[in-house]
Amino acid sequence: MTHHRVVHGYRRAFRMAGEGPALVLVHGIGDSSATWAELIPDLARTHTVIAPDLLGHGESDKPRADYSVAAYANGVRDLLTTLGVESATLVGHSLGGGVAMQFAYQFPERTERLVLVSAGGVGREVNPVLRLVSLPGAHLLLSTLRLPGMRLQVGLAARLLKLLDTDLGQDAPELLTLVDALPDETSRNAFVRTLRAVVDWRGQVVTMLDRCYLTEGMPTMLLWGDRDSVVPVRHAHRALAAMPGARLEIFEGAGHFPFHTDPARFVALVEEFTAGTAPAHWSREHWRALLRDGRPDSGTAPGLAAPHDLREASERSAT
Repeated sequence: MTHHRVVHGYRRAFRMAGEGPALVLVHGIGDSSATWAELIPDLARTHTVIAPDLLGHGESDKPRADYSVAAYANGVRDLLTTLGVESATLVGHSLGGGVAMQFAYQFPERTERLVLVSAGGVGREVNPVLRLVSLPGAHLLLSTLRLPGMRLQVGLAARLLKLLDTDLGQDAPELLTLVDALPDETSRNAFVRTLRAVVDWRGQVVTMLDRCYLTEGMPTMLLWGDRDSVVPVRHAHRALAAMPGARLEIFEGAGHFPFHTDPARFVALVEEFTAGTAPAHWSREHWRALLRDGRPDSGTAPGLAAPHDLREASERSAT
């Protein structure tokens, strides 16, 4: 069942079920809380599950607004606050993984654990289709999806990709869901604004790698499909190397939605992870020390960026 709350004058939709420690499920771009629908009943046996529709997505309002990763993290915080939830384990998929990581960076005292699923923000590489849609004229391109017969053609193409056993074909049903999620100009505008906040013609434009060291002491699990054509699985290994103490689970044969490919394994991993790890304990002193000392692999004096970091500075969120 979908609930609604008005926050800052905008209607926010979310699903909520169960009792126990809070577990927040954050969907990816163009998606909604519906992506978690089949998993929520099982997860709700041991958790209070909260799955929001991010602003501009699903049943939430779609204003002309800030759709940056940082703004989404703020929105998740504000929704949780209205629900009386002070801290939670965050599970983020794709864009939602970037939002979860940003939430942990902005609000470490409210983050108990992180589960990053095929998460964005680990490297430039991203599916060429998303780079194309970030270009000028994207609104016109997306509007053609609503022309008579286009959904049928997209469906046939998706099934062909599946039959040919391509990596993109592993996510054929989700491709159709994305088409259905953009029924009008308001939805398409919100989608393009969100995409351009994280992707341009060269690929992803924000990274979490420069701040991954801040997850020291925070239980973190990475879940990835080895046939992910949106965010390559090599990004999972890159994130693992950058996040002290993180754990990686690979779903063989899965694409960008491993929790759809094998929901039973996904639920079992999340339940085992939350039951087997203690919530992160945030300390102002420890946080200050981490920030002061900087990344352990930076090769520079504390507080100074390496030359490569300076070249890549324009690729990052400044928040």
